[in-house]
Amino acid sequence: MPVLPKKPEVCPFQGVNVKNLESDEKPSTSAPVVENQVKHEKSEEDFAFDEPPLKKMKSATSPEGKPVKSLGGNKVKEEFEMNWDIVQVLSDRTNVEPWVCANLIRLFKEENTIPFIVRYRKELINNLEADALREVQQTLEELRTVAKKTHTMIQKLKKEGKLSGCLFTSLLNCRTLEELDHVTTPYKMGSKGTKAQRAKQLGLEPAALSLLQSPMALNLFSYIRPNTKGLANIQEVEAGVQHILADIFAKDKDTLDFIRRLCQQRYICIQSALAKVSSKNSNEKDIDKFQIYHEFSCNIKNIQHHQILAINRGENLKILTVKVNIPDGVKNEFCWWCVNERWRPKQFLKPELMRILRNSVEDAYKRLIYPLLCREFRSKLTSDAEKESVMMFGRNLRQLLLTSPVRGRTLMGVDPGYKHGCKLAIISPTSQILHTDIVYLHSGQGFREAEKIKRLLLQFSCSTVVIGNGTACRETEAYFADLIMKKYFAPLDVVYCIVSEAGASIYSVSPEASKEMPDLDPNLRSAVSIARRVQDPLAELVKIEPKHIGVGMYQHDVSQTLLKATLDSVVEECVSFVGVDINICSEILLRHIAGLNATRARNIIEWREKNGPFINREQLKEVKGLGPKTFQQCAGFIRFNQDYIKTFCSNKKTQLGSHALFTKAGTQLTSEKQGKKKSKPTPSASYQPNPLDQTCIHPESYSIDFKRIIVFVLKK
Repeated sequence: MPVLPKKPEVCPFQGVNVKNLESDEKPSTSAPVVENQVKHEKSEEDFAFDEPPLKKMKSATSPEGKPVKSLGGNKVKEEFEMNWDIVQVLSDRTNVEPWVCANLIRLFKEENTIPFIVRYRKELINNLEADALREVQQTLEELRTVAKKTHTMIQKLKKEGKLSGCLFTSLLNCRTLEELDHVTTPYKMGSKGTKAQRAKQLGLEPAALSLLQSPMALNLFSYIRPNTKGLANIQEVEAGVQHILADIFAKDKDTLDFIRRLCQQRYICIQSALAKVSSKNSNEKDIDKFQIYHEFSCNIKNIQHHQILAINRGENLKILTVKVNIPDGVKNEFCWWCVNERWRPKQFLKPELMRILRNSVEDAYKRLIYPLLCREFRSKLTSDAEKESVMMFGRNLRQLLLTSPVRGRTLMGVDPGYKHGCKLAIISPTSQILHTDIVYLHSGQGFREAEKIKRLLLQFSCSTVVIGNGTACRETEAYFADLIMKKYFAPLDVVYCIVSEAGASIYSVSPEASKEMPDLDPNLRSAVSIARRVQDPLAELVKIEPKHIGVGMYQHDVSQTLLKATLDSVVEECVSFVGVDINICSEILLRHIAGLNATRARNIIEWREKNGPFINREQLKEVKGLGPKTFQQCAGFIRFNQDYIKTFCSNKKTQLGSHALFTKAGTQLTSEKQGKKKSKPTPSASYQPNPLDQTCIHPESYSIDFKRIIVFVLKK
């Protein structure tokens, strides 16, 4: 991690060289981000809501100044070495510059969080957004998983004595789990062995290699053994040689690269049809859901992500059958290329041997390569669809969490219901519960209950009603709209809004809700949650597990590990970027700050309850479990209310001089100027507030930003 150069600090009440201060380097940690990206119009085919345009390779120019292109070169040493460069592969898959990928690998290795990197290390990542960083991180984990499994398989095969030089090279060339599975399937325990392995055990491998290298000296009749199965006649010998050659062709890297490039240039489509047995074993209602996919065909380059997930779900329910259709032209061109270029024998082939070679190529394509391509296409389509679904979850969740709050109002939350009534909760502008009740609006008692509602609204001066969008929502909305239209609540000018109550019921019976509202019935807790979702959406929604908020589709069809990791990261990003006041925020909100977890958040709350409010960011270092790395990650996202701190300090009768406006993070200027050795801060130093603590400036840049302030003041 690069360390900012230490600038000579100057006391504001002594001589200051203004010219030197003005020429100081502009730090990235406090500079505004100026985007220099060309915005591309969305494709007409891309109809997802709020979906950003495809990420393009950024130019080498930095939006602000020159980027720090590398922390030590683009070469990154990984724990498991492969035959491919992880930086280059990561760059190709994510469409991000190699130097940015190299920097990100190092930053992630140093346990830096995404919010910290995006805000305070943006010059190292060319101002990439958080979503792009998450994509790079996920792809990096996939590549490392492949490398780890590859080396595990190498050790296993080496121990079993099955590792040859050719197999070792093939394993190190694998870049995906599908390729690794293709190479290692014949060597797995319990496998009967492939046709090629059985042929090799019969001693036909020299004949197969001779056919390619020195066919003039090859005599297949010499391999016939009448009493040995597989060598009894010339047909069995030819079949064995053919199987060995097909295995060689199917595992050759150049051959596979050629067929993949060929497929990229041709029309490859995915097709789905109604399964024959689905009408007997499945519900007709389920079959009708997939009606548009009963005879469906689409180019794999144009198919939408939601269509892939729908087809996969239908296939899992055994309602649909799915296949990838590769045209015969691909096979014909591939076979010609193999016979005439890649695997062309070094010497003239007899007609019977040329027939074996052609049959081997066709067998390799039909039996080995075509199924591999189908698996790769299906796997990539599914993987991309799952990632896009998860990213859509994240975008919707971010939009919901960052909804503008309704501050300074007393709100009435209404959880609608029929038989069990509508639950009411009135909360103050500071989210305190003022009153809870139950009214029965839809059981013939609407007029009588209207008097109770009016009395409550007038008593607490509440003019905003928040209605949950669950059962009986429309009827409850019509009820309040009718009363408002008749000016029933005069002199109050009452308005209402409808908010999603997804997850409110789950939260109302959670341990967090029981701890926060121990005396309330769970049904009434949901009404409180509905009201608070309008008053402060971020603080309320972080209490609920993200997947219960209902902000996406195909939730149960995607990788649950990936979904949870992404949604948790989005919550951390939103909470961190908004910032929290450490002296009033809850433990649940605090644990979502970058670098913190449940244990560290609990320790911070315990320290606050024991020692009183925090005065500055430096005091965080006194909390148990907050080391230098944790402090670095979380400090910039924690805020301090200066008015509250000044009141606290005055009550403590702490005398603050004008030279003590900044803490040890920003100064101790006089002592350093005089060459004195730094000493640990005295207890009174912990009561010195720092105005920069209410900004997003990181403590590591306080000394630089202090000079900026001095220049600004002197210019005035």
